Amino acid sequence: MKIVKFIFALLFGLMFINAGLDKFFHYNPMPKLTPEQMKVYAAFGEIGWLMPLVGAVEVIGGVLFIFPKTRALGAIIILPVMVGILLHNVCKDQSQMGIIIAVVLFIINIWMIIDNKEKYKALVS
Repeated sequence: MKIVKFIFALLFGLMFINAGLDKFFHYNPMPKLTPEQMKVYAAFGEIGWLMPLVGAVEVIGGVLFIFPKTRALGAIIILPVMVGILLHNVCKDQSQMGIIIAVVLFIINIWMIIDNKEKYKALVS
């Protein structure tokens, strides 16, 4: 089970590192956007600091998520971004594959948070 958890954490972390780095270097091809998605993307572009901040959070959270000692912190750091991804895919994107990927990633994130719940007790006590 430990190896399975590490593999999921590694893939999750690498996906977020890749997504974060793409916000800085723009090396992944942009999919064709719907008019509504173009409005959302333009709005994000108006806030010049937003995408670099999200990219930095994704890279830092992804790196922390890979290593067992820092996984609890990485899971909490990535959670707000993950909620945004999930909501975007459910409300705006609505492609089957996008929703499935977002749900799977969200489940992995929640799994790691639950798995590390003892580490969070000091924060909420």
